[in-house]
Amino acid sequence: MINYNPKDWINFIFHVHKADTIRKLWPLMISVGIFSAAIAYLELNFLKLGESNYLKNVSMMHNLLGFVISLLLVFRTNTSYDRWWEGRRLLGSLTNVSRNFAIKIRSLKLAEEHNTFFNYAIPKYAFALKEHLREKQYFGKNSLLIEVDGGKHIPNQVAASISSRVFDLQASGEISQEQLIILNGDVQQLTDICGGCERIKRTPIPYSYSAFIKKFIFIYVITLPFGWVFSLGYFVVPIVPFILYVLASLELIAEEIENPFGLDANDLPVDEICNNIEKHVGELLN
Repeated sequence: MINYNPKDWINFIFHVHKADTIRKLWPLMISVGIFSAAIAYLELNFLKLGESNYLKNVSMMHNLLGFVISLLLVFRTNTSYDRWWEGRRLLGSLTNVSRNFAIKIRSLKLAEEHNTFFNYAIPKYAFALKEHLREKQYFGKNSLLIEVDGGKHIPNQVAASISSRVFDLQASGEISQEQLIILNGDVQQLTDICGGCERIKRTPIPYSYSAFIKKFIFIYVITLPFGWVFSLGYFVVPIVPFILYVLASLELIAEEIENPFGLDANDLPVDEICNNIEKHVGELLN
């Protein structure tokens, strides 16, 4: 995730960073510019179709379609941002649950071996969830306090180990039944958070909807020179690629943030959140 000063307008306007969509779109923008130049050259020097009053009104179609495409892109962007923000709320809940769980374990004044286990297991769940969402196998601290099978759902295995230790504490009389219920509620919340994150990751926007927006943008932009060359002339060469940049950038940004747990520039700071959980739990239980 990029950390920035929202009040620094100069840097926003003139600095091109790695998340800027122009890096991805410039080949397509150049191609559209060349296409627009070819259409303008043929019309202004050979075809002379602009002399017909009917053809001059072709731009009215683009005015109507521009309104429709703006509504589609607004809906698309809002939908993706909702997924991004829900992911941030889930990670915030993961941080709070981890801290609260560590505070309760510390308040119970358990034996050192139990504190050592939870000091390892609670952050391990956060790391396991992070790598699970990124479809990797690395999950944080190197220890054998919890043995996991890499071919299975690792966050579930870590949560099961935490739950087993809590029930063992109750069975041995080190915590009461009421304390077991309180601690078990935190373990259940960990699993709920994992399910919410998986729902975001594994439920992309419907294919037909995404494909339609891309086709609509392409057809809209590629027909702009035919409607605007009569009034703009060779000015369609810079204007049409710029319109492509604006419309396609909104779609690219929406694609990037709809899965917010990856390593893209605008994704959530999952690594930082996991490291903070590890730090804060260690401060409580060491």
